[in-house]
Amino acid sequence: MKSIRWEIKPFKDLSTLELYKLLTLRTEVFVVEQNCSYQECDGKDLAATHVIGYDGDRIVACSRILSVGVSYPNGVSIGRVVVDKAYRMYGVGIDLMEKSMEFCVSEYPTEDVIISAQQYLIGFYEKFGFIKKGDAYLEDDIPHIQMVKTTLN
Repeated sequence: MKSIRWEIKPFKDLSTLELYKLLTLRTEVFVVEQNCSYQECDGKDLAATHVIGYDGDRIVACSRILSVGVSYPNGVSIGRVVVDKAYRMYGVGIDLMEKSMEFCVSEYPTEDVIISAQQYLIGFYEKFGFIKKGDAYLEDDIPHIQMVKTTLN
C-alpha cells in the first residue's frame, strides 16, 4: 500500500478533474454501495474546505469542512467523510479524521465541531472525542445521530 498524500483545499482551488474524482468517490459509497438515493450535490461544497487523500492521482478519501452557519448555526461541521472501500482496513479513515480535526483546530479553535454520524460509526467518532447529542434520526433512510466535539482549545 502506498502512503497517502493529503491536501486541504477550498472549493475554488479544486480542479475540474479533482472535483469529478471527489464526487465519483462519494457517489460510489453513499449512493451505490449504501443503496441510497439522495441529492449528493447539495450546494454546500461551494462553501466547503475539502480534505483529500490521494494514492498517486487517485482520490481514496475525502471530507468536507463547513464553517459556522452553513450546516449548523452553532458549530463547524465535518461531513461527507468517505474512504474508498479498498482502503478502509489500512487506517485511512483515522488519518482522514485526524487531518480534518487538525484543520478545525487551526481554523476554528473556539468552535464546537458537529457531525451527523451514521449510527454504526458512533464508536469510530467517539475515538476523536465526539459525544452523542439528542436522539437518533433517519437521514436518507439511514440511521444517524448528531455528535459534537466541544470547543477544541
